[in-house]
Amino acid sequence: MDDDRPDVLLTGLLFYDLVLTGLGKPPAPGEEIWTTGMGCGPGGIANLAVAAARFGLRTSLATVFGDDFYGEYCREVLRDQEGVDLSLSRTADDWPNPVTVSVAYGHDRALLTHGQEPPYSQDVLMGDPPEARTALVHIEAEPREWLAKAAAHGTQIYADVGWDPTQEWSTALLDQLALCHAFLPNETEAMAYTRTDSAVAALGTLSELVPVAAVTRGGGGAVAVDQTTGEYAEVPALDVEVLDATGAGDVFGAAFVTASLGGWPLKERLRFAVLAAGLSVRHHGGALAAPGWYGVDRWWRSLTDPELKRAYGFLADRLPANPGPPVRSAPVTPPAPHTPVGPRASERRH
Repeated sequence: MDDDRPDVLLTGLLFYDLVLTGLGKPPAPGEEIWTTGMGCGPGGIANLAVAAARFGLRTSLATVFGDDFYGEYCREVLRDQEGVDLSLSRTADDWPNPVTVSVAYGHDRALLTHGQEPPYSQDVLMGDPPEARTALVHIEAEPREWLAKAAAHGTQIYADVGWDPTQEWSTALLDQLALCHAFLPNETEAMAYTRTDSAVAALGTLSELVPVAAVTRGGGGAVAVDQTTGEYAEVPALDVEVLDATGAGDVFGAAFVTASLGGWPLKERLRFAVLAAGLSVRHHGGALAAPGWYGVDRWWRSLTDPELKRAYGFLADRLPANPGPPVRSAPVTPPAPHTPVGPRASERRH
């Protein structure tokens, strides 16, 4: 293995996220509601980047930053605080960084977003993509040229998919799985694209299209199959109080890749990913809610439930001796522009 290769290659749209929590009820037109919680931080593709970096993976991100306060703040958090490699990223002149207001209510959230199409496409940003161990991607209706190039370089593609606003759920999208090593959709998406009526049935269809498939079921946990090893696994969700579910699927994906790169058995990979996602929903936002090794280690050391101790006993041998410093959660307000927000990448410990 070439140790200089990125562990994870990423590209996608980056947002500045403002998250409001603690609503007693959904807002109605003309009504003002005061919330009890708020946080801010990078979002969108940053959710995957931070989640992966906090697990000690060498993470390379190709994205576009706006030339405004929001873009500069997101760049500083990703580069200086989280140690993400941004050498493939660009800053666009006279282009506002997209902004999303996430209003969390119950176990879900509503999103309000302002943004414009970025001036550089994923294919332009990536060009001839560098060799990497894996790539974590959100596949879309239109195939990206860089994905085929990355797969040709030997990069293992781990794919997710987003909500289809047309609700047509074109099965043509699944043709892209021919390039992928793994597919990690949620059950709503999996059932819609496979025209099935359960997560397990969807998994059966997907397992014929991609070597590794996992379907997340929110409070129902997750199911997965690995055709390369002949393993099947089904695990329950972590019983936690949900503050904000933003980015939980991205944290699941980053944790699953981390465990896969470690060569763990499928059930351990799935439990670890479900655990990481469960820990993330206890905090505001997506990117900065990612627990990393520090959060998982802290959870494991504080665990008293004997059943969970048995189920997650594998962590005793998997956790690093040094889980790193405490991770930073989403602040209530961002620091002033051009103010350092954390240690430089070279100072971070994983």
